[in-house]
Amino acid sequence: MPAPAMSADEIAKLLHEVFPQAFYPGCGLTLERVEYADIRVRRHFHEDYLRPGGTISGPTMMELADFAMYVAVFSAIGPQPLAVTTNLTINFLRKPAQADLIADAKLLKVGKRLAVGEVAIYSAGSDEPVAHVTATYSIPAQR
Repeated sequence: MPAPAMSADEIAKLLHEVFPQAFYPGCGLTLERVEYADIRVRRHFHEDYLRPGGTISGPTMMELADFAMYVAVFSAIGPQPLAVTTNLTINFLRKPAQADLIADAKLLKVGKRLAVGEVAIYSAGSDEPVAHVTATYSIPAQR
């Protein structure tokens, strides 16, 4: 397996530069593992993420999946902040616990213009996924 195009520290620095409103100290997102096209990120639990019924909201899980794919794309192609989501499909599998969410993202194909991957989201402490996501990112043309 090739080395990642960017390290976790390099990706964190880039995210802080290009998305300071979403990735900053205390935002609740942590890059836990970065390998080539295979990453793990964590969304630390906060009560603001709960919806009626005491479950973590779907938009919170979708945001985490999209963030995980963005990090995975950087791990494979390097600093391309203009890469964008073109498709994201989520299947909610079970009620997540009121705990941190962990997202494992793997890119299945990285081409010149598209990266396709999947994300499994887990409640911390559980081996059963709470959601499964497939997503496609558009990669900007090299200039």
